[in-house]
Amino acid sequence: MVVRQETRPGAGAAGEPPEFRAAVATMRAAPLRPELHCEEMPAPQRIAPYAAALSADVDVDGEEVGTGRIILLHDPAGNDAWDGQFRCVAYARAEIDVELITDPMLAAVGWTWLTDALDAHGAAYTMASGSVTRVATESFGGMAEESATAQLEIRASWTPLHALGAADLDVAPHVEAWGELLCTAVGLPPVPDGVAVIPSRRGQRGSGA
Repeated sequence: MVVRQETRPGAGAAGEPPEFRAAVATMRAAPLRPELHCEEMPAPQRIAPYAAALSADVDVDGEEVGTGRIILLHDPAGNDAWDGQFRCVAYARAEIDVELITDPMLAAVGWTWLTDALDAHGAAYTMASGSVTRVATESFGGMAEESATAQLEIRASWTPLHALGAADLDVAPHVEAWGELLCTAVGLPPVPDGVAVIPSRRGQRGSGA
């Protein structure tokens, strides 16, 4: 995984706290649905001392219908705004039916997609915040023949919590919930109970899981 951090003496993989390395390992190992083509990406360098990130596209019948990213931040000194040492930051964008753009409940429903996914995957968290934006695009003039389009964008952050009795933070459930958010937003049905989800191969955009 591409991990970026603030430049300072002794910085680099060897200088990463063991709790951060352990959390990143669980982030890499999270299983995702085959419609999600996931890869590691450079993480922001100035938000926190340590960060790691994944990006993903949702592919349905050869067409990209959604995209997103999730970032794990870590500050060993703690952050009062996070109420902890770790923070997940997620983004999801999905193509939606133009008719849905005027639904007054769309934004609230979009937010519950995230919280429901976190709960469903057993991802304990606190201090969640975010926004849901809907965007409609219509074309005119020389582009008037192009169909109207609509998108839903969800931006969120939350503080992941350790599982009861666990020494290290397991980020996999949070990554799985983000993946489910992406798939729900583009209208994919839930994976039936008892069906295994195969881990997505990191760094191979365009390949199935």
